[in-house]
Amino acid sequence: MHIRDAEPGDAVAIAAIYNDAVVNSTAIWNDAAVDPADRLEWMVTKERAGHPVLVAVDAADDVVGYAAYGPWRPQDGFRYTVEHSVYVRNDQRGRGVGRALMMDLLARARSAGVHVMVAAIDARNSGSLRLHEALGFRATGTVPQVGAKFGEWLDLTFMAIVLDDRSHPPR
Repeated sequence: MHIRDAEPGDAVAIAAIYNDAVVNSTAIWNDAAVDPADRLEWMVTKERAGHPVLVAVDAADDVVGYAAYGPWRPQDGFRYTVEHSVYVRNDQRGRGVGRALMMDLLARARSAGVHVMVAAIDARNSGSLRLHEALGFRATGTVPQVGAKFGEWLDLTFMAIVLDDRSHPPR
């Protein structure tokens, strides 16, 4: 497995991974699938903002997972905080793909001067919660019943990691 920056041709595979999560899980709280053009525009928007979109590829250069981050909230006061997403193709889960993507994403965030990375995770997604905890994220709280999917209310757990030891933000 190799981690690299996403390329336009990866939009098809990214859309397939995204859509599998939409249709079959509560990892994404959307009900509608997307097409590759949507994911390509998403990638372009991230790139223009200076935010990475990474893919994990196998020996055949097939995308087996992806990760990205972007602003946590739009106000200036949150400019040193990002929220990320990481998704792994269904047949590749449990093989270290998510961890490898996250390690690279965390390194990119540190290099970019990000102070805190936030994760917003379905409170029942024990695999994602364990992965984030193993990477140094700490649970900061759970908001009950803020989402709905598949006819159920969903609780959202926030996790965060401080990426540097700055005691004050840059002026």
